[in-house]
Amino acid sequence: MSDSPMTYSAAGVDVEAGDKAVELMKASVRRAQRPEVMGGLGGFAGLFDASLLAGMRSPVLATSTDGVGTKVAIAQAMDRHDTIGFDLVGMVVDDIVCCGAEPLFMTDYIATGKVVPERVAAIVSGIAAACEQAGVALIGGETAEHPGLLAEDEYDVAGAATGVVERADLLLPERVQVGDVVLGLAASGLHSNGYSLARAVFDRAGWALDRDVPELGSTLGEALLTPTRVYTADLLQLIRTEGIDVHALSHVTGGGLAANLARVLPAGTLARVDRASWTPPAIFEVIRQVGSVPVTDLERTLNMGVGFCAVLPAEQAGTALEVCAGLGLPAWVLGEVIDPAAAEPGVEVVSGAKGSVGGGCQLVGEHPLAD
Repeated sequence: MSDSPMTYSAAGVDVEAGDKAVELMKASVRRAQRPEVMGGLGGFAGLFDASLLAGMRSPVLATSTDGVGTKVAIAQAMDRHDTIGFDLVGMVVDDIVCCGAEPLFMTDYIATGKVVPERVAAIVSGIAAACEQAGVALIGGETAEHPGLLAEDEYDVAGAATGVVERADLLLPERVQVGDVVLGLAASGLHSNGYSLARAVFDRAGWALDRDVPELGSTLGEALLTPTRVYTADLLQLIRTEGIDVHALSHVTGGGLAANLARVLPAGTLARVDRASWTPPAIFEVIRQVGSVPVTDLERTLNMGVGFCAVLPAEQAGTALEVCAGLGLPAWVLGEVIDPAAAEPGVEVVSGAKGSVGGGCQLVGEHPLAD
């Protein structure tokens, strides 16, 4: 038995470093606010004035929680931590907007083997910047030091958000009708899904993150660390545009395009998506070629360049595309909603993803060759 005293610091937890991290992140968090936020950092709970709900006829709260997954391993390996927050915020708030809700506030959680104040502040700066872009208040969070569980340079991030929508404005599958068109909204890259596959492909091939890849116009690491596009503010503007009646929104995350689109369709309908309508960004083809990944596996894992889908009446597609163009959001007609009796024979129908009981989706045709 040792006679020397055992302190919290000796056990690997640095309380002063945690306090310094909070001081460094304050400026970033101040920019990610809304008028309804009450109080500041340091309390046991984030406070948000809910008076706005009193002015709603039948408010419905929506909530979501998520993390970033193994993309954090890329950020750690590259020692760049100011973009991973966009991945976290995108995965959380963009799920909420799928039901038509406006995300109001978010909290984050960072677990690390050792609190390095500058690294934690960089992570939070990205979270705050993404919240500011989405119009969401960052009202609280937690940084936990877990020596012995995580290595000193390891961390993981998670978050949760809450939003609200009028019951009458909920985007539910029953709004969707045969004859609706499906718009595709471009992804910025892999976003935050499929990194276990991507990392395994490049690890097996011996590709280092600093490898220059001409097809990508960057190093491999830079391409893999491309931040997730945050769609919330743009989608809320699309939903609220007079003359546009969005019937459904689908966030293309884990499971791929077909599975996530099928989740927002009613039973008895089928989305037919035409691959010929877009060319996936180069990173997807690089992963396929380097790893000899079957196309079916690629499409069930990655977004293939489509980060979101919007379903709406065919006669409104032109107006919706104009709105997206004005917002700087690349969009195009991806497909249509059809009766299952008109399904393409011999082509797989994807349905039942993540426990949903809804419609189905077929991917038909072939992607154009990249220039």
